[in-house]
Amino acid sequence: MAGRVIRDSLGVDAVSFSYPCGQTFVGRGANTKSYVPVVASLFETGRGWLDEAPNDPEFCDMAQLMGMELDGKSFSEIKALIDSAKRTGKWLILVGHEMNDKGEQTSLLTTLEAICKYAMDPANEIWIDNVQNIASYIKQNRSETASTEAATPATTAY
Repeated sequence: MAGRVIRDSLGVDAVSFSYPCGQTFVGRGANTKSYVPVVASLFETGRGWLDEAPNDPEFCDMAQLMGMELDGKSFSEIKALIDSAKRTGKWLILVGHEMNDKGEQTSLLTTLEAICKYAMDPANEIWIDNVQNIASYIKQNRSETASTEAATPATTAY
């Protein structure tokens, strides 16, 4: 239903899914079930929240992309994540809630502005875009062996 509302209101199809609070399971105890397969069948990407690491472009599961917290972080904290992802050839997905100068679960405007300024300098060699555009690029550029077998991770950065 949400997909129809988005399509009717904005004229676009929802192709990316954000797991609410990063939760990929429903039910309790022995009745717990993953809904990742449903997301994989309906969307091109599914993104988590509060994950611990960036994604390896060669091997990440597009239905279970890892998202790292942006809320409450300074630019220096985020730059450390960016630098680590660049150094290891990983895909960093930053996830936040509100955008403001202060507040709980808020991506700080000063941090967002600094990230954008940093990304605009070609010397920093980073690409900021929406999840879908980067996922499409990665899918088109993955090596054949990576998509069919567990090979040693490539060192090429995306």
